[in-house]
Amino acid sequence: MEKQRFSLLLLEPSEIYFEDFSVDIVREELPNDLEAAEFQMSGRLKMCSKSLVFEAKGSSNVPLIKIMYKDCTTIDRQEDPSGGTNTDGQRLSIRCRQHIEMLDQNRIQPYRFVQKECTFLFHFHYAKLDECLQQICQLYRASTLPSYEQNSMIATIVYSRHSRVKFNMLWLNNLYERTICDFQVEEINPLIVNPGRLLITNTFIYFQYYNNINTNPVLKVGIKHIIGLSKHRYLLRQIGLKIRWNEKQSTGATDQCLYLVFRNQTDRDECWRNINGQPDYAATEQSPESMTLKWQNGLVSNYDYLLYLNSLADRSFQDLTQYPVFPWILTDYASDKLNLHDPAVYRDLSKPVGALNPDRLERLRARFEEMTEDKFLYGSHYSTPGFVLYYLVRKHPELMLCLQNGKFDHPDRMFNSVADAFNNCLHNMSDFKELIPEFYDTDQRGDFLLNGMKIDFGARFDGTPVNNVALPPWALNSPERFVRLLREALESDHVSARLHQWIDLIFGYKQQGKASHEADNVFYHLCYEGSVDLGSINDLAARHAIEVQISEFGQIPKQLFRTAHVSKLLAIPPSIGASTQLALEKEAEYHSHKDIITAVAVDRATGNIFTTSKDGTMTCYSTSEKRKIRSVQLSDLPISSVQIADDRSIIMGGWDDTMYVHRCVCLRLWDRFNCIAYFL
Repeated sequence: MEKQRFSLLLLEPSEIYFEDFSVDIVREELPNDLEAAEFQMSGRLKMCSKSLVFEAKGSSNVPLIKIMYKDCTTIDRQEDPSGGTNTDGQRLSIRCRQHIEMLDQNRIQPYRFVQKECTFLFHFHYAKLDECLQQICQLYRASTLPSYEQNSMIATIVYSRHSRVKFNMLWLNNLYERTICDFQVEEINPLIVNPGRLLITNTFIYFQYYNNINTNPVLKVGIKHIIGLSKHRYLLRQIGLKIRWNEKQSTGATDQCLYLVFRNQTDRDECWRNINGQPDYAATEQSPESMTLKWQNGLVSNYDYLLYLNSLADRSFQDLTQYPVFPWILTDYASDKLNLHDPAVYRDLSKPVGALNPDRLERLRARFEEMTEDKFLYGSHYSTPGFVLYYLVRKHPELMLCLQNGKFDHPDRMFNSVADAFNNCLHNMSDFKELIPEFYDTDQRGDFLLNGMKIDFGARFDGTPVNNVALPPWALNSPERFVRLLREALESDHVSARLHQWIDLIFGYKQQGKASHEADNVFYHLCYEGSVDLGSINDLAARHAIEVQISEFGQIPKQLFRTAHVSKLLAIPPSIGASTQLALEKEAEYHSHKDIITAVAVDRATGNIFTTSKDGTMTCYSTSEKRKIRSVQLSDLPISSVQIADDRSIIMGGWDDTMYVHRCVCLRLWDRFNCIAYFL
């Protein structure tokens, strides 16, 4: 079967694809064109909310033709020269001032805008032209309206069309399933909004696509396979729901994700409750307190903890307006060798990017004082769709073409050099962007830094063609080494001891209020959750302007912490600038646990050492006898902490929310009870 080249990324961001028709295309140049020509071929005509797209059949070298409704002068049935209609009344005539050619020779490249008047004739094979023409003309009329009115009219058309679509009960897994509820929703992927119907039964979740962009008309997910169900904010509204599942139920299998937005928060919350209430639902979410405790004690890496906080704060890889944000860590991008033990190579994590340069900060403060209301230090955000694709254009060029109306950025403004990008963030008055997870993801080996598709991005001012990203000398021209060293820096003791300060700025108490002003961390007011209630704005023009601002100019993550975030516990705090050296001499060494030791406590009355482990055991060592004197298996799950009480009882906390209390005299189980909120 021939692979479809048409993609939703060939449309404008958030444009809706409705359906397609089997047609023959005939393009006739107008008589005043000296090079008059005509060609005809079979293919599919895609009807979308703002354009028509023709994809030729059987030839991948022929470009896709896109006709924007706004560029059309007439859309009508072709008239017969004799005064009637064409022979079978199945030919559509579209005259336009401009059309767009995409994927010429099947290459990802800037779109070709053909700016001359021409007429396209589409002969419909099976569909009735009258019905198609009515729908196309309706969308054509919408294109003549101002943007906010056009969006409103398209939304009405979408709702009307999709309300008439019923779920095909033959898609159910078996006859005994019980339907719980269904909703009209939209699937969200980077720059793509694809409507569909979500049906919940007692055993499965079904997502029915309203178009044929996917091979399967319905996505089916067993509720017993769901491993995560979380509510999310979308465009500053609480209407998002992320469903994660793994049908293979193995750690090596790839998790799958469906990110949906609902019409309102009530529908979203009802869907969440109904899925949670099914007997097959068994997913257990990691509590923030537990995750923080694991990170604090070194059981979770800095990288994984930042990913977790991003997800908890509604940031997602499916939504470019809220893509996960990671910090710049290093400042040295010029040395031949990178010394990760030198504090001078690290960025000050207690300050936002805009405050790292004192001179620039003073100019920003002066501008801030001159403002009257809704004051802000930074008119640009640290994460926007444009900034994300600035980094990822080589890996996902089709996303950049979609975002920028078929064009790449100017070659000199692209992400050409890591050093240049960092220097720009330090000195430019409108550049305060942070990094993305890909800079620290060793699994992907820095593939986003390479022009692996050999795309022609143009040439810079000095004639140098844009190719791979220039890396610091210490990376030895290896993206894999570059990312690995960045990851080592992120996990270093220096960063571990200070990462909580950056978390305070992005996710914590320095994000808003008085603390944000004191930390020079103030952004434009529409970047903050709760700054505006879109549902209460009746003025379509005002609402459209705010929606554009929210989607294009950055969103502050949901605030997760109201007080200062805890710091990570380190075995030996890093010595910064100290001239003395610490000499350690090993006195004794014991080996007994089968897994990692999670906590240590000392009974000062006897000198005995008590340890707990991830293997679920507690062990007692006698320092006087130089041997292990007791080992107790307490649980099949890890034991996370141990303390000696004043009465010499031994108190331990487990990962299953259970506390264990032992008498120190005979080491016999004395009491056991559930812990609701804390581990001891």
